Amino acid sequence: MSTETYTGGCLCGTVKYELTGSDADIHGVTACHCEQCRRWSGHHWASLHGPKVGFSIIKGESNVRWYQSSDKAKRGFCKTCGSTLFWHGFGYPSLKDQIDVSAGSLDNSKTRVLTRHIFCENKGTYYQIKDGVPVYDRFPDS
Repeated sequence: MSTETYTGGCLCGTVKYELTGSDADIHGVTACHCEQCRRWSGHHWASLHGPKVGFSIIKGESNVRWYQSSDKAKRGFCKTCGSTLFWHGFGYPSLKDQIDVSAGSLDNSKTRVLTRHIFCENKGTYYQIKDGVPVYDRFPDS
């Protein structure tokens, strides 16, 4: 099993992060269509998720602000440029040890591709999902 390291950052370059894990620990890109992600990102939010233990902010940690969007999750963003960067589901037993990083903030997504659409029952009415990637009305593991 190989180990991969992904790097990324915000629009203004103040915040830089790193996510490291094995192929089994870092999963493909998920597009979330829930109302909170739509409002937060302006559309659906695409993210790569991996082990929280392999995540670190390597530059600009004091510039990261966390917004607790529910009793189970918080979202991280750059306080200068507003880039949406991180999602952590601390209140979900199966997700509390993972971190999601914005796919759009990655320096290079390497071989990771979109693997699923989740919470599609809440998607915006202005678009259709026709890319052939699996679609779930809710989170598939719930």
